[in-house]
Amino acid sequence: MELNSSVAAVITGGASGLGEATARRLAAKGVKVAIFDMNEQKGEAVAADIGGVFCKCNVTSEEEVDAAFAKARAAHGQERILVNCAGTGNAIKTASRDKQTGETKHFPLDAFNWIIQINLVGTFRCIAKSAKGMLDLEPVDGERGAIVNTASVAAEDGQMGQAAYSASKGGVVGMTLPIARDLAGDGIRVNTILPGIFNTPLMNAAPPQVKEALAASVPFPKRLGAAEDYASLALEMITNGYFNGEDVRLDGAIRMAPR
Repeated sequence: MELNSSVAAVITGGASGLGEATARRLAAKGVKVAIFDMNEQKGEAVAADIGGVFCKCNVTSEEEVDAAFAKARAAHGQERILVNCAGTGNAIKTASRDKQTGETKHFPLDAFNWIIQINLVGTFRCIAKSAKGMLDLEPVDGERGAIVNTASVAAEDGQMGQAAYSASKGGVVGMTLPIARDLAGDGIRVNTILPGIFNTPLMNAAPPQVKEALAASVPFPKRLGAAEDYASLALEMITNGYFNGEDVRLDGAIRMAPR
């Protein structure tokens, strides 16, 4: 796919981190970018900076997702690009015992479901609605659109406490090929990135010594991933017409330990 001002893109979670970096890279190529995010202040600021449009959106809400796509398409037309970066995580053991009281407890099912709804169902919701719109586009060189999803290396080697997070990201990996096959006949490609340990806004809250230790655990290069690393791969997946149905780790060769 050629990136220029005739192409529109939607980036979920585009107000910060991986999504923001991707939004900026696409806008620099002339693409008309719509940012879906819950953070109105940051989203509006990034959209204004790149000449895009901000659409406040919680990906767990059918109504908000529909309204966001309607606003984006009213501003830019039907998107040919969707990049799903909206997501979150938690860390709760499946079952545990309090060392002080001896009380036992299990992973609250509402907390488990919350992660699945955001990371997995929210991603699929946006894919399905975006792909439906792409079907009405005229193909360019046989192609109507490109979709990039965000999973995590936790999909393959999740750590203690990551049952919900790993399940949600494993689901994103698991549905990538079937969705690519569903949409192949209509010229829409689908790929997924599995980031390792990245220097995102969430990671910025960690103490410097923790970040240094995490960076040292990466085989090479010995640093945390940068949002621009993700954006670079996302753009390759979008522009390379033979890139389809793939789940690609972006992790400096790290394999996560149990804890």
